[in-house]
Amino acid sequence: MIRAGVSLCTVPAKAQFNTVAAIPDRYKVEVSRAGTGKTETVPEYAVPVQDTSAAPPVDADRKMWLERYLSVSYPLRRIRITSPYGYRKDPFTGKKRFHGGLDLHARGDEVLAMMEGVVVKVGQDKVSGKYVTLRHGRYTVSYCHLSKILTIKGAVVRPRDVVGVTGSTGRSTGEHLHITCKFDGKSVDPAVILGYIESTRKECVAALAVL
Repeated sequence: MIRAGVSLCTVPAKAQFNTVAAIPDRYKVEVSRAGTGKTETVPEYAVPVQDTSAAPPVDADRKMWLERYLSVSYPLRRIRITSPYGYRKDPFTGKKRFHGGLDLHARGDEVLAMMEGVVVKVGQDKVSGKYVTLRHGRYTVSYCHLSKILTIKGAVVRPRDVVGVTGSTGRSTGEHLHITCKFDGKSVDPAVILGYIESTRKECVAALAVL
């Protein structure tokens, strides 16, 4: 379970996300501990996928678990949470204010679609800067403060498709990736989806290990 001062839950209903296979990768997950300046590294989870163009057909169960593993992706290749969802000290005013998203450390990183979905909005405003909004089933996810938008409204995306590049546009004190998430139009902690990705990958790794 990924933690950043508070418990991060996983999505209870797996069917709420539409998934599809994509290209595998490794991800390093780190969480900044509030007030300590320390980071904790979470073990990597990766499934080696061979070139199957000249290989015999894989077992049906193995194929199913590989496809499930590849149906999700972290939004960055390296995850370090710098500011979680919830109340915090506003970096501009110094007053306590609700932070309606989750901030990830980033430096010119490609921003990746976490699941299969559709781009429902792209744009720019004074607060979010350049942003991309994706719909994944009943969830909508927005990536904010981008330096570049690399997709268009209406585009169908798959896990690991690049939709933008991190930046510091809009109301931002420095480069990072700000993620917001809504479920049926209501704001929820984006850590729900990160937790879902983590649990899905762990489940698949465990299943593949015994096949």
